[in-house]
Parts: sequence; structure tokens; C-alpha cells
Amino acid sequence: MDLNKRSKILRYLDQQYPRVGCELHYRKDYELLIAVVLSAQTTDQSVNRVTPSLFKSFPRLEDLATAPILAIEKLIQSIGLFHTKAKHIKAIANILINKHNGHVPSDKALLTQLPGVGVKTANVIRAELFKIPEIAVDTHVFRLSWRLGISKKTDSVTITEKKLRNAFPENRYIKLHHQLIHFGRYACQAKKPACQRCPLQSICKEPHKNLEKPIINRG
Repeated sequence: MDLNKRSKILRYLDQQYPRVGCELHYRKDYELLIAVVLSAQTTDQSVNRVTPSLFKSFPRLEDLATAPILAIEKLIQSIGLFHTKAKHIKAIANILINKHNGHVPSDKALLTQLPGVGVKTANVIRAELFKIPEIAVDTHVFRLSWRLGISKKTDSVTITEKKLRNAFPENRYIKLHHQLIHFGRYACQAKKPACQRCPLQSICKEPHKNLEKPIINRG
């Protein structure tokens, strides 16, 4: 990537989102893992509404491992794919207890062996819990990558991640991931991006798509 273009993107993101991080609520390592699994195809806000009751009802990993599937389902039924996710939660708890001494592993290969955990989820866990430089490509990061000309719209998630890694310094991966997510959620949205006064329009692949809403600073 052209250095001027990279500097422009990073400068704008630092200005708009100087202090951003994971919006999922958790206290223990496995709570974050479960929250990220629950967040698939739903919002963090929806997950944050169900996890307090889930972790209060089953306060230990052992409690989740022995919990009836129907009891877990009842607590998370307001989010999508709750039948499958309930099975994943119970299975993850058992695997963590039996294979990892009750702790979430940092190794990507071990993480992706867990039910409901793909590369994106593994990258989130590695970055958030272990501060390992990772860029998780979710729907927001994927969309912004091609809009900003970092990748192509036809690229796979794997190729998009590789191009992001090549475009930015490693010490920016974790912060950049959160900044792009916030930018995608609150400004450069899929259907109604807030293009008004956006200084990145000159490099955007969909410039002036929507000029009605102002950009919201949620840093």
C-alpha cells in the first residue's frame, strides 16, 4: 500500500477512534470465548444482554459443562442460532476442562478445534486475551478493506486478512482491528454510510454513496 494512503487511513482512525476495544463484556477467559462464539451473526449488544444471566446461572466452567442444553438455550434464545450455540457452549466447556486444564489456549490450531470457533474467532481471542498481533476479519473489517482499496470485493476473508497484514505494521494490528469495527458500525455502514465530511472519500471505492448522516465519533 502507498505510504501516504496508509498514513491517511491511520491518522483518520486515530482521530476518530483513539481509545477503542472489545465491546463484549466478560470477566474470565472462557467468558470471552463464549461471548465471541455467541456473537456470530448477531450484534455484541445482543450478546451482552444474554451473557450476564448465562454466567450468573452457571458461574463456573464446570457448571456450563454439566448444564442441560435446554437450560442454556432458554438463557440465550433471544439471539440467532441459539440451538447450535447452546451445544457449542456446553462442548467448549467440556473440552476446556478435559484438554486444557480449564483455560482457553492461545494456540490458533487448538482454538480452531473448538466447536463454533473459526479463524476469525481465534484471532479475536488471541488478540484480546493474549495480546498476540492479529487482525480478525469480520463483516465490517471485510467491507472497509475493499472500500478503502486495501483488498478487492471478490477477495476471500483469508486473502483480505493477508492484505491487511501486508498493508499495516504489526504493532497496529490489534488497535486497527477495533478501529475498523467501530468505523464500520457507527459511520461507514453497509447500507447507509455516513459519507458527509469523511476525509477518506478520496480513496474510497464507493465515494459519496450517502451524504445524509454526519460521522459519529465514538472513540
